[in-house]
Amino acid sequence: MYRNRLLQTLALVMVLGAGLLWRSRYLPMSPFFSKYGGDALWALAVFLGAGLCFRHASTWRITLIALGFAWGIEFSQLYHVPWLDQLRSSLPGRLVLGSTFNAPDLLAYVLGIAVGAAAERACSKRQSR
Repeated sequence: MYRNRLLQTLALVMVLGAGLLWRSRYLPMSPFFSKYGGDALWALAVFLGAGLCFRHASTWRITLIALGFAWGIEFSQLYHVPWLDQLRSSLPGRLVLGSTFNAPDLLAYVLGIAVGAAAERACSKRQSR
C-alpha cells in the first residue's frame, strides 16, 4: 500500500478540525452524539497519523496499530500518578490522552478506525482500476 503524504496530511488536518468543531459548542447536538462522535473522529485521526508514519504498511496493519494506540491511551486512563494527571489536566494533554476511562469509548474508536480503513480500501481499489 502506498499513501500520498499530501493527501494523508490534508485528510488528517480536516479530521482534526472536524473533531475540534464537533466537540465545540458551535454544533447543536446531543451530548451522546457529541462525545462518541468526537471519540470516533479522534480515532480516525490516529488511523490517519499511523498511515503517515507507516506509509507503506498494509491497511490491516495500520488498523491494528491505530487500534492498539487508541485502546492503549484509553486503558492508560486507569493509571494515575501526579505527573501524568498534571499532563492530562492541560488542554493538549486532555485532547491526546483523555482524562478518565470510559469503556464505551473503545467501541467509538473501533468505529472511527473502521471508517478510515474502509475509506482507504475504497480509495485504493479506485486507484487500481
